[in-house]
Amino acid sequence: MKNNRKQKLMDLGADALAEALLGLAAHSDEADDLIEQLIATPRENVQRFKKKLSSLKRSRRFIDWRGSAEFARELEMLLQDLKSGVDDPITGIELVAAFYEADNTIFEMCDDSSGNIGDVFRYDAKELFADYASRCKDKEKIADIILKVNQKDNYGIRDTLIDCAGNCLPEPDIRTMIAKLQKRADKEKDEYSKRHHLVLIESLARQIKDAKLFEKTRIASWGKLSTAALIDIARVYLESGDVETAHSWLKKIPEGETHQAYERDKLLEVIYQKLGDLEKLTELLYQKFRSYHSTDTLQALLNVIGHDKRDEVLANEVVNILKTDRLRESDAAFMIEVGKIDEAEKYLLKRADQLDGNHYGSLLSLAEAMAADNRHLVTSLIYRSLLISILERGYTKAYPHGIGYLKNLDKLATSVADWKEFNHHEAFKAQIIEAHGRKRSFWSKYEVQK
Repeated sequence: MKNNRKQKLMDLGADALAEALLGLAAHSDEADDLIEQLIATPRENVQRFKKKLSSLKRSRRFIDWRGSAEFARELEMLLQDLKSGVDDPITGIELVAAFYEADNTIFEMCDDSSGNIGDVFRYDAKELFADYASRCKDKEKIADIILKVNQKDNYGIRDTLIDCAGNCLPEPDIRTMIAKLQKRADKEKDEYSKRHHLVLIESLARQIKDAKLFEKTRIASWGKLSTAALIDIARVYLESGDVETAHSWLKKIPEGETHQAYERDKLLEVIYQKLGDLEKLTELLYQKFRSYHSTDTLQALLNVIGHDKRDEVLANEVVNILKTDRLRESDAAFMIEVGKIDEAEKYLLKRADQLDGNHYGSLLSLAEAMAADNRHLVTSLIYRSLLISILERGYTKAYPHGIGYLKNLDKLATSVADWKEFNHHEAFKAQIIEAHGRKRSFWSKYEVQK
């Protein structure tokens, strides 16, 4: 479709397209800027970049959060001027660095609670810098510019250039950078400023897979190590190929610690695989499967213990799920997905009083699955919880959904042969009319659509 539109535009001819663009530019500053960029010479685009950047530094305007997306596009166009105008890598690197050094001005003139402006630095500017750096032969110059930009980082955005050093600099130049950053850190009396330099060393150490340096720097930066720090150190050792040491750092985490347990377990899984410790790996995967039942955690477990154990594992785990008192929609969804719909129905009926209509995302998929298999009673109970949630909140925008749920309940009622201990449909309907009968906008629309 996209190529078809492109061809049709090409068929219109240059004159028609030029007229259309000029017409658009008369009503859009962004379009007008794009035209200027397209027709400018490379030298003129460099001048446009410098002029715009200088204008930003002098600007007294303030952009609130509503205008942040448009301002981000303005900054993207500014970088596009640079990309279109500069082919020389050194010049390009210096000008992108100048863009980063304008971060104080840029962030002070806008509300970036949306993150749109920050993303221009993290992605667009970084990508442009990396492109120039990859083509630049003067690696020492690149390193010096990165260090110059990162002398200070008030908005936590300049370190994106440090993070890409490993892709554009050889290890000797990175080690020279590390030595210079260590000298800066040693001279700092302010703890925050010192830590800033040490964090940059950590990034560089990780990029060159120097886990020992990373460990030493993290300890120098924070002293007593948190669980997150232990995991970070273990990760870098693992990335550098030292599996045993990575494992030893994870063992330092106190037993029963839940903070960042997911990240810890991901590392442990890789470690046990590399060590060939099938017993520990199996234990870990069983634990992950039992803490969150899904086809993914099941598959990971079966890949280790054998797919011939699938029926046995499922039979045991379904028994365990049915023994629990607390409702977890994810457990019901899992049982449906693995073909245990009878058990899923039993599970939901026993815990129907725990159905929470506020969890409409997961409940809707459960209702649809049960309805598809003609499980009319449990489907009705799920729709009831969804309807009650909407009515209790008085959420008028969701009334059309609520009306749909009630109409589904009307239809399902004729197919339910045994209501068990639950209220019949008419009794349920009488209850919600009594409790929410004054919500006339709901009932009037329901009557019209009925």
